[in-house]
Amino acid sequence: MDRVSSSMKQVSNPLPKVLSRRAGGGGGLEAERESFERAQTVSINKAINTQEVAVKEKHARNILLKKGAQTFWSVVNRLPLSGNAVLCWKFCHVFHKLLRDGHSNVLKDSVRYKNELSDMSRMWGHLSEGYGQLCSIYLKLLRTKMEFHTKNPRFPGNLQMSDRQLDEAGENDVNNFFQLTVEMFDYLECELNLFQTVFNSLDMSRSVSVTAAGQCRLAPLIQVILDCSHLYDYTVKLLFKLHSCLPADTLQGHRDRFLEQFRKLKDLFYRSSNLQYFKRLIQIPQLPENPPNFLRASALSEHISPVVVIPAEASSPDSEPITDLVEMDTASQSLFDNKFDDIFGSSFSNDPFNFNSQNGMNKDDKQTAARSCRHMPSLLSPQSERRALQLRGRISELEAELAEQRHLKQQALDESEFLRAELEELKKQREDTEKAQRSLTEIERKAQANEQRYTKLKEKYSELVQNHADLLRKNAEVTKQVTVARQAQGDVEREKKELEDSFQRSQEQTEVLETLKRELTASKQELQALQGTLESSTQSTRIAGLEQERDSLSQAAEQHGEEMAALRAELQQLRDTLSSEKESSKKVLETLQTQLKDKVPRHGMLASTSTGASWHCLASQQRAGAQGLLRPCSEDSLLPCVALFAHLISDTILQGSATSHMAPMEPADRLLEACKQCGSEAIGYLSALKEPGTLEGADCTPVRNCLSRISAIGEALRPKGLDVKQEELGDLVDKEMAATSAAVETAAARIEEMLSKARAGDTGVKLEVNERILGSCTGLMQAIQVLVLSSKDLQREIVESGRGAASPKEFYAKNSRWTEGLISASKAVGWGATVMVDAADLVVQGKGKFEELMVCSHEIAASTAQLVAASKVKADKDSANLSKLQQASRGVNEATASVVASTKSGKSQIEEKDSMDFSSMTLTQIKRQEMDSQVRVLELENQLQKERQKLGELRKKHYELAGVAEGWEEDGKHPHMSSAFPKSRLQRRRTESRVAAGGGPGTRSKGSPATLPHASCKLHVYLLELLGGLWGGL
Repeated sequence: MDRVSSSMKQVSNPLPKVLSRRAGGGGGLEAERESFERAQTVSINKAINTQEVAVKEKHARNILLKKGAQTFWSVVNRLPLSGNAVLCWKFCHVFHKLLRDGHSNVLKDSVRYKNELSDMSRMWGHLSEGYGQLCSIYLKLLRTKMEFHTKNPRFPGNLQMSDRQLDEAGENDVNNFFQLTVEMFDYLECELNLFQTVFNSLDMSRSVSVTAAGQCRLAPLIQVILDCSHLYDYTVKLLFKLHSCLPADTLQGHRDRFLEQFRKLKDLFYRSSNLQYFKRLIQIPQLPENPPNFLRASALSEHISPVVVIPAEASSPDSEPITDLVEMDTASQSLFDNKFDDIFGSSFSNDPFNFNSQNGMNKDDKQTAARSCRHMPSLLSPQSERRALQLRGRISELEAELAEQRHLKQQALDESEFLRAELEELKKQREDTEKAQRSLTEIERKAQANEQRYTKLKEKYSELVQNHADLLRKNAEVTKQVTVARQAQGDVEREKKELEDSFQRSQEQTEVLETLKRELTASKQELQALQGTLESSTQSTRIAGLEQERDSLSQAAEQHGEEMAALRAELQQLRDTLSSEKESSKKVLETLQTQLKDKVPRHGMLASTSTGASWHCLASQQRAGAQGLLRPCSEDSLLPCVALFAHLISDTILQGSATSHMAPMEPADRLLEACKQCGSEAIGYLSALKEPGTLEGADCTPVRNCLSRISAIGEALRPKGLDVKQEELGDLVDKEMAATSAAVETAAARIEEMLSKARAGDTGVKLEVNERILGSCTGLMQAIQVLVLSSKDLQREIVESGRGAASPKEFYAKNSRWTEGLISASKAVGWGATVMVDAADLVVQGKGKFEELMVCSHEIAASTAQLVAASKVKADKDSANLSKLQQASRGVNEATASVVASTKSGKSQIEEKDSMDFSSMTLTQIKRQEMDSQVRVLELENQLQKERQKLGELRKKHYELAGVAEGWEEDGKHPHMSSAFPKSRLQRRRTESRVAAGGGPGTRSKGSPATLPHASCKLHVYLLELLGGLWGGL
């Protein structure tokens, strides 16, 4: 205090004026604030510039003095960050340091610029070279850091927390800890991506860490290393805490992600610790060899938190002692003290007031003097204040220059060390080269000696080869002679063995010959004895047989006379019966003439019935004829069969002739020919029965064959499915509608399954095409489901309004043609859905054709139109359900068009990848391929014309067979003119299914209406393929 008072006395004149002026107004503080903001602006502009050098530490420290980021953003917004990548990179470095070490208000002032950082990140992401990708990834990291600290305000910017604070951040809730771990994983993932990208952008084969460009890229990694060490430590502690509360299977994903990040972080820490740039700025910890075992709770005690150490004396190449400036008051106090010393230290160097000369002053005295001086601002004159400000600015400039000179000095030292190391390496290389030269001379000398030795060995080897060749030739001759001798010896032994075998066989044959001679002599003696015995027994037997035959013939003559008398009487009776049968035949003929106007199926059935009856009568007649041959007295049973046979044969011929007039041309000709042949064979058979001499040779097999042919032709003309019961139609309607709904639902489920498989296994263009096609198919299945439900509702309404007091089954039986059309349409819809799903499955697997999918879509549209027409026939035109059904039909048509469009688009998108590359082709090759394409176009046009003709024939045949099978000739009109649908479609389908199960009459092996639509669909697909190939050729 005495010293201060004495100093006050010495400057009694100027100081009161200054103090009174400062006390009267705050202009000095405002100027000081402006000076501070101006210094901030200068530091920001110096830190963030376009020079590819690292950000100086002193500029970054000056920026951190501000309690917020408003000044920072006001300056940065005027910088062209989107136009210069280096400028943006240094901005990210400074902003990262500001978020870590700056005031807590920095985050609040910067949140509003988060979207601008995202836009800038996307913009720099399009630049793949230089700092473009680095800036994009760094901006993503800064946005992630801001979001993390916004969601978790308990975490400070530098991430330094105690274990208690970490527990409080999770609020002792396992769900919060789980979510916090996920966010830390994302945060650490962004840090590691930046780390890896920076390393990948550097040429590690050179000493990049001592160059200015390399240090510019490596400098921000110091902040990344600090963040990664804390994030790794907190992640390990949180995972141990989660494993103590949750099952291990639930945290399997967390463990896998941690192991992956552990390996990356360990590798990056190891690579960073070997760089010269980091060795003098930061001490990087090394992670353990093996990751922590979270399944063992005691492993937490083995965990050692990684600590990053930044040496105070070497925090930066141009580092200066950092003053702990926490509050602005303390900063202003220190500035005032320095100012006071600067002003009064030089003027009063010999005065006790000069603090710099008082080496023994303790800290308390300095604080007391500072407090005293703080109350004497009025003592300073304005000129002294301006002078002090100028001196302070000059000091700042000199300090900056000094720091820059230190930095340059350090760089020069580093370069000299690098050059010294290169020089030593070159000296070593020179010594190695001299050693290698001496070794090469020695090797050449040895090589010459070896070459001489090799020449001698080669000559010796040639002599040995010649001798060896001579020995081989001699050996070959000897071996050949030995082989010839062995062959001759083998031939001798083989001939000797053959002679022995032939001699043995001759002895055996001699023994057999003697045995046969003895047996022959004995046989001759026995034969003579038997001949004598046979002659005596034959004469006695012949006499006895002749006597018996005479007696039987006399008895037969008497019986024949009696039977002839009876047959004459019976013949008269049969003539009367024949006349009555003739009258009845005339009546039957008239009846048959009236029946000729009935349906073709009836004629076929009558022909079959007549042939069956004729066949039965023929069998009876044959049995009677056989009995007549055995017993001549059974002619009374033969004559009635002959008359009935003649009547039925004539009836069969008549019915066959009438049926041929109503049948198609080829079956009619075959039926007429069979009837004519049957008449001729019947007349011949009756003629044979007429004469007693030819009765025994009468054969009815030709008649049987003719009747079999007529029966087969009649069965072929007979419509299939006549055994359908009308009372079953009601149940069939419900079953078929339910089966259709089930088929559509199954198809939709299969499409969903295929879509999930495609998303899991496909990528790129193939995944996009498959998703588009399967999505449109799913929409089509949904539209078909809506259509089927609307059809059910409309059908239920029709039955309820039209059945009256009758039951639904009676209503269906009464309207059988409408019911069968409805059932047929439902089957067609279900079949179309199943086929389309199969085609889509093959297309997704790459085995199918896009054309088949388009044809199936068209078939489904046609089937749904058929279902709508069948339901619309008996519906009220003002019905609401009918409107819904029509709306659903339009939805199906739109969905079908969407399937076709997506299929065409996918096909064209895939074919675009196979476009030809003309860059490597010559003129001759292009001309050759042009000729090949023309040939291919002509071939495809020819095939297209043939397939179109084939399609027309198939459609024509389908129309004809469907008309014959479905009874269009009943009234001479197309079924759509008289009724909704043909009557016998359901019967035809049921008959075909029965025939396919067990076989039966009427089975058509080819060309049936059931198989022709499938062939037509395949032909449609082939035509589309030909058109696609033709278009590709053109």
